[in-house]
Amino acid sequence: MPATVVDQGEIALNGTKFRIKGPVTSALSSIYPPKNVTGDFTRDSQQHASVLALSDWSGGIGVYRQRSMNDQFKRCWWSTCQLRYDRLVLPALATLTASTGVTGSFTIGAIGELGSEIYAACGTDVRKYNNTTDSWGSSVATLPAAATHALTFRMGGTVYLAFATTSGYTYTSDGSSWNDDTKDAKYLAWWDDRLWGIDNTGQLWFSSAIGVETNDAQLPLPDSSVTNLFLGELANGEIVLYVGTTYGLYSHDAENRKFVKTKVSGSQHPDGGKGSIQWRDAIFYTEGNGSTRYGIGDQKASISVMGPDLDDGLPSDRRGTIRQLVDSKNDLLAILDATTAPGGVNTYNPGPALNESDVIDPDAGYSHILGWNPRYGWEVKWLGGSSAQAITYAYVSYAYSQYRLWWAANARVYYMSLPRDILNPNELATYAYAASADHETSWFNADQLEVTKTALELRVECSGMSSTETVTVSYGLNYSSSYTSLGTISSDGVTTYYFPSGTDQYGTNTGTDFRAMRWKLALARGSTTTLSPAVVSVTLTYRKKLPAKYVHTVELDLSGDYLGLSAARQRELLVSAIASTTLVEFTFRDDSGLDRNYYVDVRQATGLEATGRDERGASQIMCVQP
Repeated sequence: MPATVVDQGEIALNGTKFRIKGPVTSALSSIYPPKNVTGDFTRDSQQHASVLALSDWSGGIGVYRQRSMNDQFKRCWWSTCQLRYDRLVLPALATLTASTGVTGSFTIGAIGELGSEIYAACGTDVRKYNNTTDSWGSSVATLPAAATHALTFRMGGTVYLAFATTSGYTYTSDGSSWNDDTKDAKYLAWWDDRLWGIDNTGQLWFSSAIGVETNDAQLPLPDSSVTNLFLGELANGEIVLYVGTTYGLYSHDAENRKFVKTKVSGSQHPDGGKGSIQWRDAIFYTEGNGSTRYGIGDQKASISVMGPDLDDGLPSDRRGTIRQLVDSKNDLLAILDATTAPGGVNTYNPGPALNESDVIDPDAGYSHILGWNPRYGWEVKWLGGSSAQAITYAYVSYAYSQYRLWWAANARVYYMSLPRDILNPNELATYAYAASADHETSWFNADQLEVTKTALELRVECSGMSSTETVTVSYGLNYSSSYTSLGTISSDGVTTYYFPSGTDQYGTNTGTDFRAMRWKLALARGSTTTLSPAVVSVTLTYRKKLPAKYVHTVELDLSGDYLGLSAARQRELLVSAIASTTLVEFTFRDDSGLDRNYYVDVRQATGLEATGRDERGASQIMCVQP
């Protein structure tokens, strides 16, 4: 049982009571050494607190929990803000166009362009958009089946728009007269001055004259394996046809009329290849919400992974399938359908196509559009609603003399202006912003789970603020899904919040202990679309507190027998306590709660001894709680 000490002038160590000289001296041992500062002071030079400063999230989304004190602080968990500038701002404004006027249950299978005008295949009904009146007008064509792809191409001096439908393809050169070709075509491409198509069985064909097709290579895979047809580069720089499949990526050998398996993937994946594309210097092959970069350079192929599924991936209600990758000036855009999120129950089977035309049952996920380029990480461009149908198709165009991304979701068409060069929205007075956005940081634990951290104050620097352009600041603790609001900022400059809550530093702000902490910033604007609040930086001041541990110094009196133990025996037991590889019990109190029974390491032992056979003496020892 635990030792107790009742008499004055004695202590208990490792089950043995010793007589002592003078008092026991106790001091706190669990303290950090002073910080050493060389050169100029930094934000973390103060002796009794530490500082976390966040001002750059250009690394993108996807880190749920910070793993080390490194450049991962350029990452966040999730954000619908624009992350690539020197401050957080609202995302670009997405415009929902008018209803297409098509009734019943349908999805928009493809979007195309002809004569600088946008066409949408709404089920089997094709409509043309009027940019001046924001209307879709009446039906201009009826397809034999729902569209799976759209392509604009020039053949024989005439520009055509064609919709592939699996039952063939329907084409027009003027937008009013449409022709149906019964040659099966799930996807279309233009290469080598010919129109190419591939059907659901993997049969590739080409056409040198509109309406006349010749079979070419046959994909050596089961039916329904084809998920895309696009142009890409070989190691020698030659441009060829590539086919995305549920079994990996295949290139077309035109001379021998066959397909060649590439090094990308190989095992079957139900969503493999959907929307694969060549962007800049590499081919990007998708699987679920992951993507493989297949780079060609110096006559040698290199493979790397770069999808939004890296690190901690996406929030559970935003996971799903990349249905399409789209080329744009600054970003590779990923069209991600989260209504079919993996792990959830969903009665809709999307099949191998990137834009199947069946009606998609709503699910709990939020479909969205992401952007990526090699300099930055993944950034959210647009986030849909949880009860909406899937996002089905996207298209980048300069129709109506406006560089825009067009996309279809929930049987409606949206568009968003895209920058035609690298720009800073802070310097562009006409930039149109969305109404609101949320930014959730990664969980921060100071890379130290062994200590308690105490949040003392949070400073948030903002600009562009007003009574309608605001930022609401909240924090979360210890991996809870809930947040506690600190307040709403509506003025420029630095706003300081003191924990547990309040803006008065002289109030009862004793700090808030945390194992891990994160912050949520909710940005909102008023009715003026060209205004956005901006978050310049977030700075946390916190204290790291080690658990209270003590060091005790005491001098043992070994001048004679004590409690039946000779001086020699006492010294022998002391040596045993010093040599113990496990902690030994130490106390000098009789506490009913045993709160002063310490388990210690005897770190130092100095003393005076007689010589010869005289074992008497004294020894000063230091007992330390590790």
